[in-house]
Amino acid sequence: MWYNDLRPKKELIPNKYNLTFYEEKLLLSNADKKRTITNLLTLKSGLNNNVPSKKIDNNILIASWNIKEFGHLKERLPESYYYIAEIINSFDLIAIQEIKTSLFDLGKIIKILGDHWSYIITDITEGKNGNRERFGFIYDTRRIKHSGLSGELVVSPEMTDDDEFKQLKRTPSITGFKCGWKKFAVVGVHLHPGNSTNDKIIRKKEIELLLDLYSEKKAKKHLWSENLIILGDTNLYNDNEDIIELLLEQEFIECDGLKGKPTNASLTEAYDRIFLSVDKYFKLKKNNNLESGSVFNLYDYVYTEEMVSYYHNKMLLHKDDPSTLIDDIAFLKYYNRYWKRNQMSDHLPIWIEILEDSSSDFLHDKLL
Repeated sequence: MWYNDLRPKKELIPNKYNLTFYEEKLLLSNADKKRTITNLLTLKSGLNNNVPSKKIDNNILIASWNIKEFGHLKERLPESYYYIAEIINSFDLIAIQEIKTSLFDLGKIIKILGDHWSYIITDITEGKNGNRERFGFIYDTRRIKHSGLSGELVVSPEMTDDDEFKQLKRTPSITGFKCGWKKFAVVGVHLHPGNSTNDKIIRKKEIELLLDLYSEKKAKKHLWSENLIILGDTNLYNDNEDIIELLLEQEFIECDGLKGKPTNASLTEAYDRIFLSVDKYFKLKKNNNLESGSVFNLYDYVYTEEMVSYYHNKMLLHKDDPSTLIDDIAFLKYYNRYWKRNQMSDHLPIWIEILEDSSSDFLHDKLL
């Protein structure tokens, strides 16, 4: 992690340190720096207490996060990029949804993370349905390697001849990775939102199309990998059991440490999911008799309700009609519903922990 922007002004000798936010309007004041450093220390403590540490030859930490309109929002503060980067830094591989046309946000995050981080992105999905979004993977190159597999999952016309649904609205990505003993492919998805009857029909059809692709590859023994992970913002509501059952019928599983936990900022729905179809050597680690995985609630540590007063002036500056912010109640309502979600996201990051080294199990199986 590169924290150069947080140095006191007296240390910022011209040309000595490469700043991430060098534009005049983005330079942090001393008060901004102190607040950001204090919040980062709190956030780091929260991550240390709630997310396992990275351990060479021991574990792989895989995460997914829908970062709201990543590259599009104009009010995101420099400090928010540091909080986002700090969270990403806790994992080995993190799938990102809602990366927009502009790669400004992604570039800032990669710079803060440092030279041993890299990323893979798809092109944007054009058209109204695609919302001009793309998928991405950010990964720690010290622990994760790209296997060479990269692509987008497109449904062939022959598979949908008599069907009005031809493609998933946002074209899923598929990317292969390697880490020590493990090789796996990750499919990033962002499914149709909403919970009306029609919305559920569309979302179910998207899953059916995705599983049709999977089944076809599996039948032809052309599967991308024996270890396949489908993850992202599935927009699955708690009452969408029939859609989830489609995945379970194809022998996909969920991490029981993560399963069912709310992933939106309002803590009402488990929109973000991770499904795995893996061989017997691809195992989730255990933690207190549960498979290791969960949701990280970043709002326990940054942009808490107790911090709202620190951002009054910034909210007044960015709100289209600041005259509506007439009292503390109005500020808090705007802060919770819009401000903090536009700084970070309306989704929370989810993660699972994989056992990296299964060599002992493999060797036991080879005993004659």
